[in-house]
Amino acid sequence: MRLTAYRALAATAVVLGAAALLLCLVPGMSRDLAIVLFIGALLLAAMAVAHRGADADCDTAPPGVTRRYLRELAASMGAYVLVLSASIWLLRRVDLPLLRVAVAIAPLLPIGFAVRGMVRYMRGLDEMQQRIELESVGVAAVFVSMLYMTGGLLQSARLVHVPGDVAMIWVFPLVCATYGIAKAFVARRYR
Repeated sequence: MRLTAYRALAATAVVLGAAALLLCLVPGMSRDLAIVLFIGALLLAAMAVAHRGADADCDTAPPGVTRRYLRELAASMGAYVLVLSASIWLLRRVDLPLLRVAVAIAPLLPIGFAVRGMVRYMRGLDEMQQRIELESVGVAAVFVSMLYMTGGLLQSARLVHVPGDVAMIWVFPLVCATYGIAKAFVARRYR
């Protein structure tokens, strides 16, 4: 069985969904972590649905470049989920300010590896595929910016309340998920 973007995303969504369900069953575990994992599973499932049957459209990179990208991205994002979870847990138990800074920014390390993998992937593509990637990133950035601004406007009107730390933590994962969904649709324009 060949590893495709659809299968990798679907498998990761199932694993995150199962982890969220298991966390709900563990007494004393934070519901926040289960919610984060569940939302992550939903976003990955949406990306898998958008990419279903679109592998030929979206993956014109050489097979070696695609395999390396999927390995690097899956490993770094998996590490991000684990490090973020550990960071949230540790921040409730650590009081020393300098140690709190180190624990709070620890999730940036796996994100840095994810960005490195994305850049390496895009450099291995031809010009047409690079254009598809650029348009997808642009759509994702604009969509998430508009969503973030909408939330800010609704919050300033006191219609919703979203804690700033929650909103800021979700920006990068939401850009990545939106990019994955947008890429499937942008690539279809160039068939």
